[in-house]
Amino acid sequence: MRVAVLASGGGTNLQALLDSCVAGAPARVVLVASDKAEAGALGRARGAGVETHVIRDPADGAALTRLLREKGVDLVVLAGYLKLVPAETVSAFDGRMINIHPALLPAFGGPGMYGIRVHRAVLASGATISGATVHLVNAEYDRGSIVAQWPVPVHPGDTPESLAARILEVEHRLLPAVVLAAARAGKVVRLVPGRDFGAPEVEA
Repeated sequence: MRVAVLASGGGTNLQALLDSCVAGAPARVVLVASDKAEAGALGRARGAGVETHVIRDPADGAALTRLLREKGVDLVVLAGYLKLVPAETVSAFDGRMINIHPALLPAFGGPGMYGIRVHRAVLASGATISGATVHLVNAEYDRGSIVAQWPVPVHPGDTPESLAARILEVEHRLLPAVVLAAARAGKVVRLVPGRDFGAPEVEA
């Protein structure tokens, strides 16, 4: 399965995916694209010998769709990509585009809910459980069908930074598991922690 990754930041989830898509794996990252020319994700991709691309106009769905099709992409992965994917591209890759979000959707998602903002909102709410979610991408931020989730307890005394670090560790395991399962199945499939991959129901 040929995978394209869209990222806006440092690319730690991309790195986890690159580390999982080694020789013999059923998936291969063939393209990493970013809306920021200085994004760390692009540097990680170049270091791994993966083609990179800077998205000049994130709202230009025709250009993005053309790029993905030219590279023969089967699955699009949003890994810290902070722009709304144009409807044309979402439609072209319906059922073949996933996003990872650092909370248990549908809670703590939507416009403006990304990065440390998510963890601040979780702590402010008094929630005792957070986690990570992989979902299909549709026309709205964080509202596509859920593919997999991994709960993470909120500890007394947690700060947004400590909670973010614990959830990021989970993201680095969850996203590659979903991508590799999709590659084996030939399509995105729903995964259940503890049954479909080696994630406990709750990670301390």
